[in-house]
Amino acid sequence: MTSNSCPDRVELPTLIYEVRDRVAIITLNRPDRMNTLGGSMKPDLARAFFELARTDERVRAVVLTGTGDRAFCAGADIKERADQQVNSTAFFLAQKATHELFRNIEEFEKPVLAAINGVALGGGLELALCCDLRLASASARLGLPEIRLGVIPAAGGTQRLPRLIGEARAKALMLTAAQIDAEQALQYGLVTQVLAPEALLPATLVLAQQIAEMPPLAVCFAKRAVNRGMQTDLDSGLEFERYAAALLVDTEDRKEGMRAFVEKRKPVFHGR
Repeated sequence: MTSNSCPDRVELPTLIYEVRDRVAIITLNRPDRMNTLGGSMKPDLARAFFELARTDERVRAVVLTGTGDRAFCAGADIKERADQQVNSTAFFLAQKATHELFRNIEEFEKPVLAAINGVALGGGLELALCCDLRLASASARLGLPEIRLGVIPAAGGTQRLPRLIGEARAKALMLTAAQIDAEQALQYGLVTQVLAPEALLPATLVLAQQIAEMPPLAVCFAKRAVNRGMQTDLDSGLEFERYAAALLVDTEDRKEGMRAFVEKRKPVFHGR
């Protein structure tokens, strides 16, 4: 599939995919179920990211949000799961698939921004934690309340949240099943901006466009260097940083960036 044949809008059963300029917007679209991760949401997310956004050469950043002003994503669809009888082996395998999906979103080569337009609870917050940047509506509430149901956050929350906000704060949130508002999430570093509900998506798109103007290869390698460094020791992180920097030296984009700087003009980057 070439960029010329990539659609500007696709409606999947549980989400809407659309492209505006160089930004793909993926909108979780189960408003009657608080945009929960039920139905075909997970395979639809996989298609939106890895079949649509990945193959469209126009797309240089992705914004993930939810329909309506009540929920970004309220996590698992409890009504859907309540009567399911699942043994430990089947659950383990299902969660492995979820871990792989969320990990692939986290490592997606194009930057991903979450516009948290309402509650982000359980799996919804775990999905947001896979994004590179998170902006929140002033009405948003965030938390990992799984323990209240006799289970634990099992889509990466026990691992990603402590890495982001620290062990003590993460444990306090998880062990009490507490929910925090957007301002507290900002204080914790869980989100980077808090905006009025009507300003959230426009502001997120502005930020996404700013990133989209940057050289795509440099953006990709910077993201991967940070991700790799957060998972390893300093020396290993520095070694990956050297590899990434060396790979970028001979790119057309680096040469264009240097020329544009000297010529005092706006650079034009092609991701080569």
